[in-house]
Amino acid sequence: MLAETICSAVSVAGLGIAAVTAYRKRFLAAARITAYALVPVALVMTGFVEWVSGMVFNPTVWAGFGLLGVSWLLFMTTRAIERRGLAASGEPGEPGKPKKKVKGSPAVGAVAPAASAPSLGAARPGSPPRSAAPADDFSDIEAILKKHGI
Repeated sequence: MLAETICSAVSVAGLGIAAVTAYRKRFLAAARITAYALVPVALVMTGFVEWVSGMVFNPTVWAGFGLLGVSWLLFMTTRAIERRGLAASGEPGEPGKPKKKVKGSPAVGAVAPAASAPSLGAARPGSPPRSAAPADDFSDIEAILKKHGI
């Protein structure tokens, strides 16, 4: 009963503000305020406020939310422990058990270990030799700056 009274008072106050806004010739803003002001009364009329207030003041509902929180906490803890175990061993499964193929996990040895490492060896036979001087790298930039008089 108290929640319905509060929602009605909020709606009346909102409609009063909308009337003042419309009096000041701001009709678009007044229409928007009216729309917001009608929401609490609509929630009371649909029974949503009574349902929410019955849910909030019911201890069984709070116990249910507590159990949901414990369930979520256990789920996240086990996932974190499982991931830490996978990261530490580097491969799925324990050392004593046979390896299982886990859906979504990358295949072991699918890419050569040095496939993404840059080659630091000698250049290709047909390519020109690279000079070690860093001044050669900026020669084209210096030419552009000189061309523009900088």
